Amino acid sequence: MGNVMVIPARRLVGNTARQQDAKPKLRVAAYCRVSTDSDEQAKSYEAQVEHYTEFIKKKPEWEFAGIYADDGISGTNTKNRDEFNRMIEDCETGSIDMIITKSISRFARNTLDCLKYIRQLKDKNIPVFFEKEAINTMDSKGEVMLTIMASLAQQESQSLSQNVKLGLQYRYQQGEIQVNCARFLGYTKDENKRLVVVPEEAEIVKRIYREYLEGASMLKIARGLEADGILNGAGNERWHTSNINNSNFAVN
Repeated sequence: MGNVMVIPARRLVGNTARQQDAKPKLRVAAYCRVSTDSDEQAKSYEAQVEHYTEFIKKKPEWEFAGIYADDGISGTNTKNRDEFNRMIEDCETGSIDMIITKSISRFARNTLDCLKYIRQLKDKNIPVFFEKEAINTMDSKGEVMLTIMASLAQQESQSLSQNVKLGLQYRYQQGEIQVNCARFLGYTKDENKRLVVVPEEAEIVKRIYREYLEGASMLKIARGLEADGILNGAGNERWHTSNINNSNFAVN
């Protein structure tokens, strides 16, 4: 008897893995992102999460696969977007059949990154639907439109970034400081939007520096502040070492 070649079964992921089932529900996830931590953008972030949770669950042929949401993170590249990267990993392991997102600019503003992940997902038979542009990446015209619109989104992002830099430079020249003092220990703004020292908070900052120079660890400093009932920049009793490590004491 001749040699027999055994071809191992290929593990299926994405839609392909479920085609053998009888009318399986499509496991749909949504990706949401806002690029700053302002109050207005925070509301947009919450609205996106609420919208897509309800939108997916209303479809009887869909199964809710979760919301992946990055808050306050730029879309220029995907390196620091933890939820985006987690979503891609879940697609790779076969947990998601389709992704919905608001627009190309929410998904990525870097053309190369955008196309890289779109093609990576297409190889798994996983479409991405961009609601604003009404583009489904599995359509024949999807990638052509996507390439054009992603390039425009990237140019828009670069233009916006330049405008922001120029705006900041102008405000600095006028003596205006662009700092969010809501969670900033030691300073506040006066009626002219200039930074002014808050004396009682300044004493806390001096204490932190003094104890650190005396050899205390950040954890020890944090526990001492908690023991004395001192609130951090956000007004919380709990101090984290990251609050101490941040040189301007702005609390994340």
